Amino acid sequence: MASVLKAPPPLCSWKSTPPPRNHAPSSLPLISCNLQKSKGFAVSRRSLMGLMFSSYILSHTDFKDASLAQSVYREHIDTFDGYSFNYPKNWIQVRGAGADIFFRDPFILDENISVEISSPSSSNYKSVEDLGPPEEAGKKVLRQYLTEFMSTRLGVRRESRILTTSSRMADDGKLYYQVEVNIKSFANNNELAVMPQDRVARLEWDRRYLSVLGVENNRLYELRLQTPEKVFVEEEEDLRRIMDSFRVNKVMA
Repeated sequence: MASVLKAPPPLCSWKSTPPPRNHAPSSLPLISCNLQKSKGFAVSRRSLMGLMFSSYILSHTDFKDASLAQSVYREHIDTFDGYSFNYPKNWIQVRGAGADIFFRDPFILDENISVEISSPSSSNYKSVEDLGPPEEAGKKVLRQYLTEFMSTRLGVRRESRILTTSSRMADDGKLYYQVEVNIKSFANNNELAVMPQDRVARLEWDRRYLSVLGVENNRLYELRLQTPEKVFVEEEEDLRRIMDSFRVNKVMA
């Protein structure tokens, strides 16, 4: 008769046995452990206790709290160019991106924040109203985005629309414009195909762009936030908090 192999008893098991009399109450469950040594497996008491404590912590942790790190901010202050804003503390700065400053989410690479400033030698802005009403400013912002995202690839098509335009007076007494646009990029799966039915357009990306415009030092400042539309739905409150934090400041000559 073939022998039947029995599984070894578990190393540790949780027990709901009440603590002994005159024992201080505890929120930790009692744990029963098999500490018998075998030839192929041996665990020190210190390692075992560490393992048990880690298991308890992990089983009682709400991993939703990990998203709270995204809601903690740092303030970036540029005293030389005259602006400041808040950004998520876990975002990293990327140098050489072409903007005056550029931060990016280290996990969602399509999510970033940057600041663009007009040239001091070729601009003489007195107010953000020099751009016209917010609706006109929104059209200019969208045209600028489409120019920057222009592609020379065959079979690429962009769909864009202005979602909202507005103005607000901040606590520094300055007027700011806010513009939100959506841009979708489509590309053919086989742009060199001869037959039209073989060139099927697919969605490459779907992003929201949020701009805050302000004027100081005779220059136009633009805070830009880029994020995938799906991410925007989840982080809208945080992203709007970043937009509201943007300030332009007088530079001392």
